[in-house]
Amino acid sequence: KFLIKSLHQRQQTILNIGREIVKRQHDFMDKGVAFLKPLTMVQVAEVVGVHETTVSRAVSGKYMQTPQGVFEMKYFFTAGLQTESGAGVSNTSVKDMIADIFKAEDASKPLSDQEVVAMLKAKGIVIARRTVAKYRTELNILPSNLRKVY
Repeated sequence: KFLIKSLHQRQQTILNIGREIVKRQHDFMDKGVAFLKPLTMVQVAEVVGVHETTVSRAVSGKYMQTPQGVFEMKYFFTAGLQTESGAGVSNTSVKDMIADIFKAEDASKPLSDQEVVAMLKAKGIVIARRTVAKYRTELNILPSNLRKVY
């Protein structure tokens, strides 16, 4: 009986965590990666009524099918950046925006990291040049001097 009760409790915890993720990431479910919001395991743990480490263990190796595809549950827990309006935007969304900016650039005049910072600031996202450089590296995008096509 103890084993069955423990398995049932584990399933219920995973289900509750999944429901909270769907509730908080509703825009992502409808509109896509650009709308992923910052979310921490602590926030979910408080609502579900478990410890942060329980959330971490519960989502480890688990996947969630969404309208946007299948994602590891850990994917939804991202740090965020503040916009000028005070709203939060996830770093995954910012990386997606940076990738789009570099895809649309003129190959004969590649954008510098500082120019990308200015473009993001125009969209209300305050980010450091070093952070843009870090995200560019993570996206496997070369520096401007190596992207230039003559």
